[in-house]
Amino acid sequence: MLAAALGFAPASGPAVAMDDLRFSVPGAENGLRADIEASSLLATTLREGQLDPLDVTSAARADYGRLIGLLYEQGYYAPQISIRIDGREAADISTLNPPGRIGTVEVSIALGPQFVFRRAEVAPLAPGTELPEGFAPGAVARSTLVRDATVVAVDGWRAQGHALAETSGQEVTADHRTQVLDVNVRIAPGQQLRFGQVRPSGNERTRSARIVQIAGVNSGEIFDPEAVALAETRLRRTGTFASAAIRPAETANPDGTIDMDVNIQEAPPRRLGAGVEVDSNAGVRVSGFWLHRNLLGGAERLRLEAAIEGIAARVGGLGFTVDARYTRPATLNSDTDLELGARAQRVEERDYGADAAEADIRFLRRYSDRLTGHTGVVLRFERARFGEDRDLRGNFGTLGVPVGLTWDSRDRPLDAARGFYLMGEIKPYAGFSEAEHGVRMRLDGRAYTDMGSDGRFVLAGRVQAGAIWGSALSATPRNYLFYSGGGGTVRGLPFQSLGVTQGGVSSGGQGFAAVSGEVRARVTDRIGLAAFVDAGYVSAGPFNGASDWQAGAGVGLRYQTPVGPIRVDVATPVRRNATATGGRFQVYVGIGQAF
Repeated sequence: MLAAALGFAPASGPAVAMDDLRFSVPGAENGLRADIEASSLLATTLREGQLDPLDVTSAARADYGRLIGLLYEQGYYAPQISIRIDGREAADISTLNPPGRIGTVEVSIALGPQFVFRRAEVAPLAPGTELPEGFAPGAVARSTLVRDATVVAVDGWRAQGHALAETSGQEVTADHRTQVLDVNVRIAPGQQLRFGQVRPSGNERTRSARIVQIAGVNSGEIFDPEAVALAETRLRRTGTFASAAIRPAETANPDGTIDMDVNIQEAPPRRLGAGVEVDSNAGVRVSGFWLHRNLLGGAERLRLEAAIEGIAARVGGLGFTVDARYTRPATLNSDTDLELGARAQRVEERDYGADAAEADIRFLRRYSDRLTGHTGVVLRFERARFGEDRDLRGNFGTLGVPVGLTWDSRDRPLDAARGFYLMGEIKPYAGFSEAEHGVRMRLDGRAYTDMGSDGRFVLAGRVQAGAIWGSALSATPRNYLFYSGGGGTVRGLPFQSLGVTQGGVSSGGQGFAAVSGEVRARVTDRIGLAAFVDAGYVSAGPFNGASDWQAGAGVGLRYQTPVGPIRVDVATPVRRNATATGGRFQVYVGIGQAF
């Protein structure tokens, strides 16, 4: 016999004590023994310090059923379980009259033989259905395989439109003489059904017609569980609903359709938020927003946001942004959102200052869980001040048509350990005032790989590129030009410290590229470390003309929070460009990984 003492907790009073908890499972493999100890309510009671005799006695009586269920999952259908509290069988002790004090609790399990399947049948099966591996004669008769095979069989019929498929009977017999298990489960597929009416309930502020429109379940089509799951995702994605569950009605309609009941729980309509970002060179950025999730009763969102940046900046000056954005889900179709936006902005950067106003109409289309696209029209006017003494002026107006795609397979956007992110956008624009016509392109690719450590060691890489064709450098809006340096490109170099100089005037360039590599290590559940290298390149033309590059490297500290890791990075220049200034170190603080 193997006795494992799991712990000791001192009594808090004369009537509260459990000195010892012992498990004896002869012949059990280490994995099974560990599962038994982890599943035991007695072990949980001891770990959590719930040592009152009534709690211990209740946990001991409940452990019989809990442990026998675990053993059935491993194919043991004839176990003998004894749980003794100071020598008395727990099943014989009433919870109405528990002992005044408990010293030792012993859990003894005789496993008995491990059963195998003699008969393993679930029928009828929908065409193409594959039962779980291991549910076959001669395999270990785990109860989980019986359950999983039944679920797979029912789901197989439902995937082919049989919304009311269910089990109609089952025979499960354990033959203790021959130590085999016979399983025969019968499935009643029912008829193939089509979607009927969608019937919302629980909504108080949201119109039912809009819920039906957002869900996008098409009446008359063959019932499809994946379409139901997608409809639930569409509803939750609006942010208007705290929960949204869609279930088929209990009975079909005479015309071969089945109605779908949508149970809604609405989220609070308003939300406030604030944020702070710190850059040792660009200063502090403070932002806040107010959000209404259901502005007109159709799950429309209105977000008002304001930010002040450049507070205590070493380079540049104080700037601000005021932004209003209205979003209407399910416009054109259930997977397309309409966005209307307006923005006013003052920018004070190293090479230029500008006052700008912008208005846009955009459509965001979700093609799948990973692929999204966007297009629209953006009208922007910018009054810029540039030159060494800000003595030059330029008025740049553009009407642009951005078109872009985003592929995002990351497991966690703020703290990815695996997956890819790829965003590409091309924006042709017509210039007016002092701006010329042109085309602006952007590309952002990121990759993450877990080094076989369940997220403890992660390699992350990023590539960025941009180019502008058509308009001359001097006739391109300052906001469209590319810079390198700072937290989003090259850490260790000041924000926008790398541009180009043409005709004695410093500005951004029309060509840009940057690469970043990072190694992330999780030291504890809360604490993580990172080491990184960044490099950036800017050219006067789209990858031609006067150009320069810079590089930086550093280390970082991460602290996990429910919303994402708090990031503190310290970086130093590895290669300074000719015009870069700033100290030997740059510090960056924010929420989420750098990319």
